[in-house]
Amino acid sequence: MLDLIQIHKVFNEGTPDEKVALDHVSLSLKQGDFVTVIGSNGAGKSTLMNMISGVLQPDIGTIHLDGKNVTFLSEYKRARMIGRVFQDPMAGTAPSMTIEENLAMAYSRNKRRTLRWGVTKARRDYFREVLESLHLGLENRLSAKVGLLSGGERQALSLLMATFTEPAILLLDEHTAALDPSRAELITQLTKEIVEKYGLTTLMVTHNMQQAIDLGNRLIMMDKGQIILEVNEEDKKKLTINDLLEEFQRIRGSKMTNDRALLS
Repeated sequence: MLDLIQIHKVFNEGTPDEKVALDHVSLSLKQGDFVTVIGSNGAGKSTLMNMISGVLQPDIGTIHLDGKNVTFLSEYKRARMIGRVFQDPMAGTAPSMTIEENLAMAYSRNKRRTLRWGVTKARRDYFREVLESLHLGLENRLSAKVGLLSGGERQALSLLMATFTEPAILLLDEHTAALDPSRAELITQLTKEIVEKYGLTTLMVTHNMQQAIDLGNRLIMMDKGQIILEVNEEDKKKLTINDLLEEFQRIRGSKMTNDRALLS
C-alpha cells in the first residue's frame, strides 16, 4: 500500500545550517493500517508527511503508493490518492466558499476534470447525508460560508472532505492540536469512526502520547530524522506513556523533555 524505502532528506546542505531531516527512513503500511507517529520537535514527522504528499522530494530513496512509484510525482497529481488534514483548522478549506462548494471540490478530487464541478441536486442530497454523520447540524447549513464556522466545525468538515472519496492513504498532521479539549475529543472520535467505516490506511502525527496509544493498530517514534521505535498491534494494547518515555531514554540515553510530546 505505502512503502518508503531508505528516504533521505537534507536541508541547507553544505552550510552551517545543514540539517538532516530524514535519515534513510524506511516504513511500510499495509491496507487498513492506522499508524500513529510521535516524537520531539524536529524529529522529522512533518517532513515525513510532506514527503508522502509530494510537497517535498527525497534526495535519496523511493516512495511507492498503491502499487505506483510516486517518488517524483507532483503534489497535485498525488492529491487524487491522498487525503490530508492539517493542524490549522483554517487550512484545507476555502473560507470564502460555501460548505457545499467546498464539498463539491473535494468530491471531484479523484475524478476526471471537467468544466462542470458545480453542485447538482443529487450531489446536494449526498452532501446532506454525509454531513449528518458529523452530528453538528452542518447538513442544514450547506449555503453557509466556511469562514463563519468554528474551528471544530471546520476541522470536522476538513476531515470529511479528506475522506469521503476514500483515498488510498489518509494523512493526519496533528489535526486536533489547535482545538480546545472538547472539540479535540469530538474530532478524535470522528476520526476513529470514519477510518473504521471506510477501512482507510492512515498515518497520524500527534504530540499527544495517550492519543497515539489509543488510536490505530501500530505506533512509531521518531527522533533526529530516524524511526527509533516501532510498536506492533499486540504490544500497543499493553503500552503506557511511561513505557514510551522509558523506551526513548533507553534508546537515546536522555529524557524526552523538550516539548509537547509529554502531554497526555
